[in-house]
Amino acid sequence: MAAVRPRRNGVRMNGPRATSLGIAVAVAVLVVSVLLAGSAAATLRTERSLPPLNRQLLAAVNRFRIAHGLVALRESAGLDSSARQHSFEMGRDGYFAHPSADGTAFWRRIRRYYGAGRYSYWSVGENLLWRSPKVGAGRALRLWIASPEHLRNLLTPRWRQIGISAVRLLHAPGVFHGLPVTIITTDFGVRR
Repeated sequence: MAAVRPRRNGVRMNGPRATSLGIAVAVAVLVVSVLLAGSAAATLRTERSLPPLNRQLLAAVNRFRIAHGLVALRESAGLDSSARQHSFEMGRDGYFAHPSADGTAFWRRIRRYYGAGRYSYWSVGENLLWRSPKVGAGRALRLWIASPEHLRNLLTPRWRQIGISAVRLLHAPGVFHGLPVTIITTDFGVRR
């Protein structure tokens, strides 16, 4: 009984040519699979969230606010999601700015995660930072305090909630010049 070979242009192919074509297709599929898997693994190895730093930043921001007579901020899942999306996007796309990569204003991005919905009052703000991978909560807070715009966000009395996302990249593209960096997005909000 003869083996059935792949058809080419409707003609059954037999012999060494069919075998060579089959091997070439199998090798191509294997190469593409390895490249895709390698790319996914590289992303996982080079980009990771830093939950301990997120918690340390939350504690540092709240200590600072309380020391200035302001209320401590509660963590918001929606603001966390907005901050996480933005930190990862900036790292992946190699830019550093409040607007999203597509030019969307920061408050519109945040509103997708932290909606105004049925609230009569809604307001948000954002602090960003990128530094060497070893930046800690204390250093990040000091850098924000040294900047009038960032300090104003830290000391805004109306904020009630916060979302924080610190992301570490081993080889950040674009404005980060392929260097290892930590990118931090902190989103502030209030709705009532």
